[in-house]
Amino acid sequence: MKYELQLKNIKEGFRKDVERLSKQKISNCYQCGKCSAGCPVAYAMDYPPSMAMRMIQLGMHDQLMSANTSWFCVSCETCTTRCPREIDIAKVMDTLKIMAQAGKYKMSDNEIPIFDWIFLKSIELTGKIYELGMIGAYNVLSLNPFKDVFPMGVKMILKGKISFIPHMIYNPFELIKNIRMFRKIKKKDRERIYEKNA
Repeated sequence: MKYELQLKNIKEGFRKDVERLSKQKISNCYQCGKCSAGCPVAYAMDYPPSMAMRMIQLGMHDQLMSANTSWFCVSCETCTTRCPREIDIAKVMDTLKIMAQAGKYKMSDNEIPIFDWIFLKSIELTGKIYELGMIGAYNVLSLNPFKDVFPMGVKMILKGKISFIPHMIYNPFELIKNIRMFRKIKKKDRERIYEKNA
């Protein structure tokens, strides 16, 4: 990726927004690369964690927010543990997702946010992963209704690997309580993003 490094190209606002929301000092990163070396999914990311941190420092929000980097992060916190500057990089990745969903910056146009939403909705409704519902919803929302249905999907249904009826958890009330608490936290995060925008 070619990027002309000039003072006029550096957009401080993006870095400051990410630092404020994640409560991490991203400007302290000196690009040692330990986070990328330890990341188990760096090979699949458009930009590995160290490059993402540099892009935040340079204010390259269009390129970073349209990439799959934050969406592929599995929050294993290997990067956070290995960082010699004690930056919680996993939290920075979560912050990028929150900022994308809040609409302040252009969201990735790939299908990962769709899958993320469907996955969480499945947990919210049943307490477990309802595979058939997830596959159906994902295929419809990604405008590819018959993806993986023939022959693999049919074989799995015939073998009983995928159930037509979702399995429910033992205590759904505890789950509902936790989801409500999570929504309040998420709402506060979004409000903080919009406060800065106003």
